[in-house]
Amino acid sequence: MTHTKPKLAWLGAGLMGNPMAGRLLAAGYPVRVWNRTRAKAEALTSQGATVADTPTDAVTGSDIVFTMLSDAEAVETALSGVELPGKTLVQMSTIGPGENRRLAGRIEDAGGAYLEAPVLGSIPEAKSGKLIIMAGGSEATFAEVKPILACLGPEPRLVGSVGEASALKLALNQLIASLTVAFSTSLGFVEENGVDVNSFMEVLRQSALYAPTFDKKLSKMLEHDYRNPNFPTEHLIKDIDLFKREARSVDTQALEVLLQLYGRARASHEREDYSCVYDAVTKRC
Repeated sequence: MTHTKPKLAWLGAGLMGNPMAGRLLAAGYPVRVWNRTRAKAEALTSQGATVADTPTDAVTGSDIVFTMLSDAEAVETALSGVELPGKTLVQMSTIGPGENRRLAGRIEDAGGAYLEAPVLGSIPEAKSGKLIIMAGGSEATFAEVKPILACLGPEPRLVGSVGEASALKLALNQLIASLTVAFSTSLGFVEENGVDVNSFMEVLRQSALYAPTFDKKLSKMLEHDYRNPNFPTEHLIKDIDLFKREARSVDTQALEVLLQLYGRARASHEREDYSCVYDAVTKRC
């Protein structure tokens, strides 16, 4: 028996959405792509994508709808007026747990199914299909979508109900923000005191304190070149603020300092990689 692949609608062809949709096209899925800036969607036509003029146009005739957009407002705007009864919405944008739960309730009340599926990783992982995918929703919806998600990451996992996966994603992004500032502070102190950076890194790599992200960002920091971002600073600021607003039982005072540092970095390095916070920490901006 021949199994026909489900028809997919993909809303959002930005830094992450483009390579992710490309992975699905390479796997043989029919994909209709919409993006607010049409040229970004058209970049996928050479891989077989059909470009839609509107989100409604993309969703019409599809079985499963994916969103990979900048924030909850962008998701709500894209889905405004879109009919989703009988369809499954896979919401992959990084938005808050409460925002996901509200959207899930609206979609399910209208007769659709909902799965949140935020990812950990950046452009290289999106291109290679090695994203870490965390899902929140029903077991049945996850089972339906899992073969598609497996094209984007090797081991998609169902974390729990809607809201739990997005909470996990925000917890991890908070670590990205905090670790990068902590590393920047130590690196800046080492440089200030004339310690050889290679010696610092050799000792760090041998310790329990090491995280691979330190090496990934080291050259950008030392060269003060934050162009061609895998994760723009403005997006990390959005996630820190989301974490701060959603947290109820943890003290988030430290996040105020992070927001100040990343905000100062963004002012001098707009749309550049979040590792530019090193320049804020070392008072270069």
